[in-house]
Amino acid sequence: MNQTSLPFLPFVRAEIDEETIQGVVDVLRSGWITTGPQNQQFEAELSAYCGGRPVRSFNSGTATMEIGLRIAGVGAGDEVITTPMTWVSTSNVILETGATPVFVDIDPATRNMDLDLLEKAITPRTKALMPVYLSGLPVDMDRLYDIARAHKLRVIEDAAQAFGSTWRGKRIGSFGDIVSFSFHANKNVTTIEGGALVLNNEEEAVLAQKYRLQGITRTGFDGMDCDLLGGKYNLTDVAARVGLGQLKHVERFTEKRRQLARVYFEAFANGAAAKLGVGFPAQNFTDSNWHMFQIALPLDRLKMTRAEFMAQMKERGIGTGVHYPALHLFTLYRARGFHEGMFPHAERYGASTVTLPLFTLMSQDDVARVVRAVDEICEQFGQYGT
Repeated sequence: MNQTSLPFLPFVRAEIDEETIQGVVDVLRSGWITTGPQNQQFEAELSAYCGGRPVRSFNSGTATMEIGLRIAGVGAGDEVITTPMTWVSTSNVILETGATPVFVDIDPATRNMDLDLLEKAITPRTKALMPVYLSGLPVDMDRLYDIARAHKLRVIEDAAQAFGSTWRGKRIGSFGDIVSFSFHANKNVTTIEGGALVLNNEEEAVLAQKYRLQGITRTGFDGMDCDLLGGKYNLTDVAARVGLGQLKHVERFTEKRRQLARVYFEAFANGAAAKLGVGFPAQNFTDSNWHMFQIALPLDRLKMTRAEFMAQMKERGIGTGVHYPALHLFTLYRARGFHEGMFPHAERYGASTVTLPLFTLMSQDDVARVVRAVDEICEQFGQYGT
């Protein structure tokens, strides 16, 4: 069958079951649709999933990171070390606190921050580390926390893509310092929009609640005070009900994604893309939740741009994405002194990465279709030979 006659295959689609849909209807009919009992239950189940640690929900994974930084005491004059290979919110929230983002290049093998470079980037102004687990693959957590302890630094884990991932058999979120999850519509577990902070103790949880809703503390029926500058970041009960439905399937979701990733590697083996030199992600089927499957195009050997490659995929009825351009080259960061050549691995990967479809509603035939399309394009436009 011609690929263009098949239904369009997006690069991501959430799996939401009928029980969850009916549950949302019940919440809408209940009369309590903003933050309430569903949210409390969602936080309790998240806490149980994270080994009993305190958890507070928010309306986005961006809010969670900013509040995590504030709880860690990050502010004006401080530096926070992170990676330029992430969504721009990771560094934007550092700026929001008044602190300065300090970037380190990525390890080409994992596409996460290079921990050798991280340690070299620490200065007397460094207050915190913000690692990013790209596509759900954690950094070396043992080494990360050894570095943090040695330099007495806080860690705010940008685990936006890592819900369901593990490190040495322990769930991300069940250990460490402050951990930030995102439940955006394209994440492995979704609340449509939303996020959660995993915290160290009840004192931090109380602070998170204050920051979440204007810095307000309530007592009794009419007691109210405001003792810090907060915002409006609460999660609705409608969103929380979606999250509760998703949590029931998280282990199945993760296993299905790992299975599809294995099929990708098997299908790509010895094909035109592999022969051309397309770069593939690290084959980690133990720790990663396989949030995304990203290839790096060998643009020096393709007679086309990345945009043209993506257009060719679309012509074949297949959606793709870019995750991510190296963020230090955005105008906002160029104005702060960043420029080409500072982080060559991130720049090279950011200019060539393409995200292929990977979601639980896909079949192995869908994966084969995607690989066939990539191989066809590489065969047609690639420059082979020496």
